[in-house]
Amino acid sequence: MSVEENEEKVRRVWEEVMNKGELAVADELMAANYVYHGPGGVDAKGPEGFKQYVAIYRTAFPDIHCTIEDMFGEGEKVVSRFTLRGTHLGDMMGIAPTGKKAEIIGIVISHFAGGKEVEAWGSYDTLAMYQQLGISPPGQ
Repeated sequence: MSVEENEEKVRRVWEEVMNKGELAVADELMAANYVYHGPGGVDAKGPEGFKQYVAIYRTAFPDIHCTIEDMFGEGEKVVSRFTLRGTHLGDMMGIAPTGKKAEIIGIVISHFAGGKEVEAWGSYDTLAMYQQLGISPPGQ
């Protein structure tokens, strides 16, 4: 697959899966052995694990919207820098809704093989998210 084709697949993850909640699209774009390495050591395995991970954020922030700020690729990897915005209206991993808006900046490096995403590494500014929500980070 070309870099451009892989970039388009990453766009679809952000726009269709995250923004629109079309979770089944993950089955089309991700390999069965897909692994997402998220912040704080949270891993999601396979398309099902990734869909569960996305569902946590879509439940907590039902109006969540991702804006891709930058994207570039080389070889089998695509990097996307993004901003997520939403209102905390649902439970998030045991954190009660605050009703506050949050803006989360992050970056994901996606690795492709055989036309599917096989692995990704994500880093988000979760501390800023907790501060915007007016809550202490877990473990503090």
